[in-house]
Amino acid sequence: MAPSTEASACINPTPTKARVIIIGAGIGGMVFAALMERAGIDYQVFERASKVKPLGSALSIGSNVMPLFEQLGILDEVLENANPFGFSTGYNEKREATRTLDYSPAENIGGFLPHIISRPILVDIISKLVPAHKVFYSKKIISCKQDDKGVIIACSDNSSYQADIVVGADGAYSSVRENLYKQLAALGKLPKSDGLELPFNSTCLVGQTRPLDPEVYVHLKDNHSWFETTVSEDKPFAWVTFTTKHNTICWMVLQQLDKETSKESDASEWGPEAAGAMCEQIKDFPVPRNGMTLGDLIDMTPKEYISKVMLEEKLFSTWYGGRMVLLGDGAVSAMQDAVTLANCMYELPEHPTTAEITNSFKLYQEERYPLAKTAFETSRRLASLVGQ
Repeated sequence: MAPSTEASACINPTPTKARVIIIGAGIGGMVFAALMERAGIDYQVFERASKVKPLGSALSIGSNVMPLFEQLGILDEVLENANPFGFSTGYNEKREATRTLDYSPAENIGGFLPHIISRPILVDIISKLVPAHKVFYSKKIISCKQDDKGVIIACSDNSSYQADIVVGADGAYSSVRENLYKQLAALGKLPKSDGLELPFNSTCLVGQTRPLDPEVYVHLKDNHSWFETTVSEDKPFAWVTFTTKHNTICWMVLQQLDKETSKESDASEWGPEAAGAMCEQIKDFPVPRNGMTLGDLIDMTPKEYISKVMLEEKLFSTWYGGRMVLLGDGAVSAMQDAVTLANCMYELPEHPTTAEITNSFKLYQEERYPLAKTAFETSRRLASLVGQ
C-alpha cells in the first residue's frame, strides 16, 4: 500500500547518507530520533541510564508544538492524554485567590489552548515512534573526538562508535557539550562566558500523585486542568499544582536561592536524601483544594515519582562545532530545536563534508538562538518576580 500524501510529505525523497548518533533518550533526543526515522536518515540513540525512569510531574505544551505532534502522527494520542487549560489562578498562603491569568488568546493565535500532560506519558508516546533496536542504554559517553572524516565516541563500557554527526541531547550537564567545548577551547574558539561553570539560582522539587478518587477530589472531574499557583509572602518559595487527565495531581515547588545559598552543582544535593529533606521542609505549605498541604500530596506520591532538580540559568552562545551539535535542555525547547535541526539536516547532500555539516548547524542556531534568548530572558524576569 502506498503511503498517504500527508505521511510521504514528511519524508525526504533523497535523504543524506550521513550517520547520526544522538546522545540522550529524553524528550528532545527521542523527538529528533523520530524525525530521523521519518526522514530515512541512519541514526542510533545512546542513553547513559539503564532505562527511562518515570521522573517528573507534568509538562505544559502549547500550540507551537501541536503541528509537530500532528506530523509525527501522535497528536490524537497526546490530546487524549492531556487536559487543556484556559486560565491559571494564583493564591496566597491563606488559600485566597489573588489573580487569574487568561490563556484563551493562545487558541485564537495557534489553534489550541495550552495542555497539561503527565511527563512519563508523553515520554512513552514519543518513545513508541523510535524502534527499540535503535536505542542503546547504559552508554555513558567518555569522549567524543572528531576530524574531517567523522566523529568517534567512546563509552564507559569500553565500546566505541563512529558517525558522521553527533547530536547532544543529554541535558544541562551534557557530555557532548563538555567534549565539544574542550576542543574549541584548545583552538581558542570558545567564548569565555561559555567556559564558565553552569550557575543556578533556584531548585525545584517535583512529583505526581497516584490516581485519586474523583468523588473525593471533585475538581478532577472537570474536562480541563486546574493550574493553581501559590506564592509565599515571607519565604522564597512558590508552588504549583496541576490536575491531569488520569486523575493525578502533579505538583512542583520552586525555591529561589539568594547569593549565599546559590552554589555550584554538588551531586550530593540531588539524590533521594536531598529530595526527602526538601519534602520535610515544605510539607506544611498549603495548597488551594480540600484543605490539603503539600505534605498530603507527598504522602499520595510514589517515591519514585519525586525528584529534586536544579534550574540552571545560563544561555550558551556556542551550539555547534564541526560535526557536533547541541539541542536545548528544556523539554519543549528541545522539541522545537529538534524540528529546526532536522529541517536543516534534510538539506544535506548524500555525503556531506564537514563544512556542509557545519553550515547546516549554523543555519539551525541562527533560527533558534533569538527565540531561546527571549525565552531565557522571560524566565529570568519571572524568577526575579518570584524571588521578590
